[in-house]
Parts: sequence; C-alpha cells; structure tokens
Amino acid sequence: MSCNVAFIGLGVMGYPMAGYISKGGHNVTVFNRTASKADKWISEYKGTKTDTPAKAAAGADYIFTCVGNDNDLREVTFGENGIFKTIKKDAVYIDNTTASATIAREIYNYAKKNGFGALDAPVSGGQAGAENGALTVMIGGDQADFDKAKDKIDCYSKKMKLLGPAGSGQLAKMVNQICIAGLVQGLSEGINFGMKAGLKMEDVIEVISKGAAQSWQMENRYKTMIDDKFDFGFAVDWMRKDLKIAMEEARNNGSLLPVTELVDKFYGEVQGMGGNRWDTSSLIKRFRK
Repeated sequence: MSCNVAFIGLGVMGYPMAGYISKGGHNVTVFNRTASKADKWISEYKGTKTDTPAKAAAGADYIFTCVGNDNDLREVTFGENGIFKTIKKDAVYIDNTTASATIAREIYNYAKKNGFGALDAPVSGGQAGAENGALTVMIGGDQADFDKAKDKIDCYSKKMKLLGPAGSGQLAKMVNQICIAGLVQGLSEGINFGMKAGLKMEDVIEVISKGAAQSWQMENRYKTMIDDKFDFGFAVDWMRKDLKIAMEEARNNGSLLPVTELVDKFYGEVQGMGGNRWDTSSLIKRFRK
C-alpha cells in the first residue's frame, strides 16, 4: 500500500535507497544538504524535494535518515529545522546511519514520549548493495514499529532482522565492522604473502575460496586487491569512523578489541598515504610502499 515517505540524506548509500522506496510505489519527499543532489534525484526518480528536514517530514508516515555521524543525525532530528519539529503522531522514524547506540537510545526515548516510533537500522553491503537494493539491515526498537515499517525497509534490503531494543541495530553494526576489519587484514596479509612467494593468486583464491577461508571480502575484493585498485566500495574514512564508535562502546562494556585497534591504526597509515577515499581492502597497500 502506498504511503508518504521522507528520506533525509542522499549520499552514496541514501540516494539509491530512496530510489528503491520510490520504485516501490511510495510517495517520497527527499532532503539533502547539497541541494543539487536532491535535484538530480528527482530527475531520476518519482518524488519531490524540500529545503529542510522538517518540511520533508511534515505529513510523512515514515521518515528515513542516512547521514554521516552522530552530529549530523542530531542536526537533522533535534535541530532547528529538524524532523522532530514536524513529525506526526504514529509516524515511524527509521535511521539508517551508522551511529552510536547512545544516540539511538536517546532518539527512541524522545519518540516514545512524543507518540511516534523509532528504529535504529544501520545497513551493510556497501555501495553495490545499496545500488542493487540488496542491503542487510540490523534493527533495534519495538516489534510493533518494525512490523509497520518492514515492507518499506524491504524495498532496499535482502535481509533484515529486529535484534532487540533500541540501540541493538547499532551494536550489531559494530560487530559487523569489527569482523570485517580482521577479515580484510588477514586477506591482505595472505594475498601479499602469496604474491611474494611467487604464487598466481587468482588460482590460489579460486581454490581456497571454496574452503574454510572463504568470505565475502575474499569473493568480492581479491581481484582488485591483486590489481592494486581500490575504488570499489566503502571508504577508509567511513570505516575509521565506524571503528571509533565500536572501540568507544567496547570501553563502555568492558570488551577487548586488540585486533580492531591494530587494524584501525593500519587504516590510519592508509589515510597517511592519501587513501581516505580508497575502499577498505586498501589495507594491502601498506605492503606496497
């Protein structure tokens, strides 16, 4: 059933995600800080644009955000021209930003007091997943709000799951990024080792990717890592932002992240090489200085 949807933040991820919601038959109103991006979006998809998040949210049944960090999120929700100035009772707010569990819970508590729903719903799958409408969505919040919003989230996802109360989606995304960090470092070391040993790594990966070493990173990044090409997905700057959130949460809950902390430093070295916008598989570049 068609409904009114607002989508705030048309970046690398948000742009196609909003597009899939529009293609799903919903009436989509978009806002983006850089207005030219919103102009481009409405030239490509069916929908309208506004010049503030508050105007986008007015009258919307579902409001999505996909912005940069906690500060951006606070601005588009609680800010002077933010969503919460106009959000209607019984609407559901869905945040796809990778942010802290702290702000997710703060937003949820505000939502409960003010008669609307809130889900923290960070995504995984990178630019390709967004463009193919095949993202994995990790969700925190109440079952009733999830049940109301799930068919809209389904427009851009291949897998979604409610994982617990507010903040659970963000915590799950931290687990996701912790796992990826270690995987990419291991893959970088393995490929570099094999190349130094004189192996034809395309052939090696063909074999080991069918065994216990297999991973999404191996399947999707081995060739570009061998070819020294790193413009195929999630940027190093974003990964460091996400790992910082995870390491801060680890300090709060008393868990140890020794490998994550080490890999974060390695990503810092990649940034020092000018690799801020390279994808995360660029860890292998450290071996090619």
